[in-house]
Amino acid sequence: MANIPHHPLQGPQDLDLLMEEIGNARIVLLGEASHGTSEYYTWRTAISKRLIQEKNFNFISVEGDWPDCFEVNKYIKGQGEAVTAPELLQTFNRWPTWMWGNWEVAGLVDWMKKFNAGKSEAEQAGFFGLDVYSLWDSLQEILNYLEQQGGPAAAAAKKAFRCFEPYSEDPQEYARAVAFVSQDCEDEVVNMLQALRQKGLDSGADRTAEFDAEQNALVAVNAERYYRAMIRGGGSSWNVRDRHMMETLTRLLDLHGPDSKAIIWEHNTHVGDARYTDMARNNMVNVGQLVREQYGEENTFIVGFGSYKGSVIAADEWGEPMEIMEVPPAPSGTWENMLHEISPQNKLLFSKELTEEKALRDKIGHRAIGVVYHPRMERYGNYVPTVVPKRYDAFAYIDTTRALHPLAIYQDHTQPPELYPFAE
Repeated sequence: MANIPHHPLQGPQDLDLLMEEIGNARIVLLGEASHGTSEYYTWRTAISKRLIQEKNFNFISVEGDWPDCFEVNKYIKGQGEAVTAPELLQTFNRWPTWMWGNWEVAGLVDWMKKFNAGKSEAEQAGFFGLDVYSLWDSLQEILNYLEQQGGPAAAAAKKAFRCFEPYSEDPQEYARAVAFVSQDCEDEVVNMLQALRQKGLDSGADRTAEFDAEQNALVAVNAERYYRAMIRGGGSSWNVRDRHMMETLTRLLDLHGPDSKAIIWEHNTHVGDARYTDMARNNMVNVGQLVREQYGEENTFIVGFGSYKGSVIAADEWGEPMEIMEVPPAPSGTWENMLHEISPQNKLLFSKELTEEKALRDKIGHRAIGVVYHPRMERYGNYVPTVVPKRYDAFAYIDTTRALHPLAIYQDHTQPPELYPFAE
């Protein structure tokens, strides 16, 4: 495997070739092999800065909740009430809080605020959430938006909110209660979305506020579907979630105009084309596949990330406290082990240079760490069979990585912890 073509990846200057390969792509998807690794965030920040500065990308869209990320969007455009980025990111209080409430993201937010200062709205870069989990927060945002206005849209929103009230703001309790019966809140949230869309057409309201309210209604519709599907099991809930993220991305691109460009930050399992993993066998799709299909491979560029060993922020079980955990060396025969055997150096690989490698034409194990992680059991469930050169257009390999720096652990808001040298 020593003949696998690769390029050094030591600092931002080593991204020149990546910028060339991205070319005129409209959508760049930046992955991560875990939600708790510092270098994935700082390298994605370095790439995103260059895409925004050099190629006029309009926004970053992330695997995060719409309401919280919209507050970030307002802050970086000079509209928010928060004083500092760390103070702002404390609002990410849904578990796992560390995904966006961390010093690495604070550095990105600070940079985006400075970049946007003095620019027109059309020239400013945005920050948006693509995910579907914020059912109650989105319902509350809609009520806040409509409470002073009355009319059919407000009445529809109140009816939807009342439908969910018996479930104590617990979407899983709602899902368990209605998964196998006909009485649910689907009609209420769909009617609310339709009323909001009609209101927008009729009223000529502020386009940004209107878009925000409509997006929260869309979240409520798809979150209701997601939680019902989740209880029933199988891959259907995954597909509801990724199709929602794709729909949100399309709406954001349309909002920003026909020449708009998007950066996506999500886990490799969302951005790496599902057709070249075992997900396809289970009829599961993901954002990377859907973007390629909808916008064309020539307009899409996917960058995967991974490492050989290090540390990570994760938890033993869903909802449990975060921990700094060891990431053991990747076992023999995996993608990460192959890259380590070439050399223990950070490297950047391009899929077009890997297609001649016979050993890479079949699926090989590629590490994926979730928010719940058990290092000692890793080899039994953390490696996704992957045709790497087909799943991604490029791959950023960091040999040894460090755990993310959550605000909840590193609480001194006046002095950020030491991050990657170019993370500031």
